[in-house]
This record gives sequence, C-alpha cells and structure tokens, in this order.
Amino acid sequence: MDLFLQAAIEQARLGLAEGGIPIGSVIVHKNRIIGRGHNRRVQKGSAILHGEMDAFEDAGRQPASVYRESVLYTTLSPCAMCSGAILLYGIPRIVIGENQTFMGEEALLRSRGVQVEVLQDSHCLELMRAFIAAKPELWNEDIGV
Repeated sequence: MDLFLQAAIEQARLGLAEGGIPIGSVIVHKNRIIGRGHNRRVQKGSAILHGEMDAFEDAGRQPASVYRESVLYTTLSPCAMCSGAILLYGIPRIVIGENQTFMGEEALLRSRGVQVEVLQDSHCLELMRAFIAAKPELWNEDIGV
C-alpha cells in the first residue's frame, strides 16, 4: 500500500477513535507530508472540519507554489466544500482511497484539470461501510442529507 494513503488511513482511524467520522487526508509536497487531518466535525462541533479541510489547516499558509506542487491523499471522494479548497489552492493531483460509499465532486475536479486517481482500497471501503452501518444518522449529517 502507498505510504501516503496509509498515513491518510491512520488519520481516519484516529478520527474514529476520537468518536468522529473516519475520513483522513494528508497533503504531500515533494515526498514529504506537510499537512495531516481527519474529519473533526463531531470532536470540535465544527461545520467545516472535514478531513481535507483539517489537512489544509494543519499545512497552514504556504506559498502558492507549494500547493501547486502538492498531492492530496484522502480516504474518501471529496465533497463540494473540500473540492472547492482543492481548486482554490491549485492542488494538481488527488489520490482517493475509495468512492463507492460516497461519490464527491470528482467530475468537477477533472473538468478543472485536476488529476484524480481512485484506488478502491479495501481498508478505506471497510472503514466507511462499517461506520455508515453503525452510525447512519451521523453519516447523513456529514454529507448533508
């Protein structure tokens, strides 16, 4: 398994252990993780702290060139909000663990020139399927249903 996807999965598991939603993300610049995050909406009472947003927050202010040379890894297909941040900061490539439990804005990202790779990783699928089965109300809240 890709080491950076593994780091995103570790973030997802951390979120689950904290009582949150198991979605994790890392931002990688020149083979080094510059931002790690996991969905912390429940833990922080936040409206916006999805895994990708938390990773951006962790990476902090960066020169535009850094984000434009980075790859974002996420365990789940990014929603409209997170896709907007990916476009805003010019991330050129994203690697998605899986998109079977939730299909985000992949078409939008591709239409704007972002390289999108979906792995259908069994660990990511298992983590999300188990969570959705256990806490469907929380999951629906997170995806805006």
